[in-house]
Amino acid sequence: MTSEDKPTVLIVGAGLGGLMLAALLEKSGFPYTVFERATTVKPLGSAMSVGPTLLPLFQQMGIYDELLTIGKYITHSYGFNESLEPTRPLDLTPGEEYTGYGQYIIARPKLYDLILQLVPVHKIHFGHRVLNITEDDDRVTVHLSNSDKFEGDIVVGADGAYSAVRQRMYEQLKTKGMLPKADQEDLPFSCTCLVGQTNVLDPEKFPLVALPRSHYNSILAKDKPFSTSKAVTEQRFRNTNNAEWGAHPAQSMCDETRDFPLPLGGGKTGTLGDLYDSTPKELLSKVMLEEKVFETWYHGRVVLLGDACHKLNPAGGHGAVTAMHDAIALANLLYAMPTKTSPDITKIFDEYHKERLPAVMESFNSSQQLSKIFKAGRLVGAVYAFLATFMPVWVWRIVMAQIVRYRPQVGFIKRIEPKGTIIPVVSPSEQKARDVFEKQQHGTVVVTV
Repeated sequence: MTSEDKPTVLIVGAGLGGLMLAALLEKSGFPYTVFERATTVKPLGSAMSVGPTLLPLFQQMGIYDELLTIGKYITHSYGFNESLEPTRPLDLTPGEEYTGYGQYIIARPKLYDLILQLVPVHKIHFGHRVLNITEDDDRVTVHLSNSDKFEGDIVVGADGAYSAVRQRMYEQLKTKGMLPKADQEDLPFSCTCLVGQTNVLDPEKFPLVALPRSHYNSILAKDKPFSTSKAVTEQRFRNTNNAEWGAHPAQSMCDETRDFPLPLGGGKTGTLGDLYDSTPKELLSKVMLEEKVFETWYHGRVVLLGDACHKLNPAGGHGAVTAMHDAIALANLLYAMPTKTSPDITKIFDEYHKERLPAVMESFNSSQQLSKIFKAGRLVGAVYAFLATFMPVWVWRIVMAQIVRYRPQVGFIKRIEPKGTIIPVVSPSEQKARDVFEKQQHGTVVVTV
């Protein structure tokens, strides 16, 4: 594909998935523009785990070493009961044995800024809300709230669980009688979360932060449910204009949970209130979260990515990872696409959906299983917690081997040779892009019929 034949991609949403796609398109030389309705990126969200499933890609992109400097190495996940008595920790080091990559905890805003530096400032338009998307035979147009219009060949909806792109696409499909019934139903309510970023913590008061390795702690309490009923919370949520990380009143939840016990390290104990008091109020957010995998991911020249097509329970920590894996697969397929005609676009969208859906469903099911453990006050949750605590080491190693077998790379950048004892699965999209890339490197003309 010549530079003139490369499709212009309009990305709606500058979250981690949309931003990763933009960074990959920048690497591949594709024309693109990103639209984000927020005027600035607010550093909401907590820390997230980044490990073998993403680190080979970060090596390709040239940001691996920098990530190691802003992340903190982690080897175990620690559990406690309500009395802060420890349960058996989960050992994460088999993943390093299998892949050659460690696991790191990194503040979500820092990860965002790391990827953001790969995207030129003038290619991201903040404060631009999408009102409509129209399409003709060979072009698609994004209509913005300031009356501006942008034409392109492909629109990517990476704008979250309440995606405006998905809503517009589904409205058109419903009018034509083409929208599956499941996609017409509301997102099912999953849980209420409180997320935030503290100020820099004093290691005298919080000895954990002075340790060379990060600690991921989970406290499973039997008699500490959040007091608001599910039905009331869900209805209140549906009556707002929230889009996931919006500014929800968080103070009442802080008040109701501030006495929950917390290990601070060095034999010290405290409460969640100690964290709340160290957190700027503007960086605390009460978030209502849902979970659903949509059936319809694309139509015409419009395709969805990340939370817009699959919203996962945060218990598994897979949401951002699956969104970035979506971006890798889509970037590979765009790179390998022979033309920007409608038939070729439909073909790569179909390949993208078929490749990503099994992995997404695996993450979805895993997140649901983990969420049951975190509801240990219930009988089912208690059973799952017991099984997790007394799981034989050999079973856990098999679980870890399954998790790290998928370590995708982009096919249009020099390949990072695999490390560790488990060879990664090479996805069809990666292989397809790699074939085109290598032929172009050797000056071969690629002709696709």
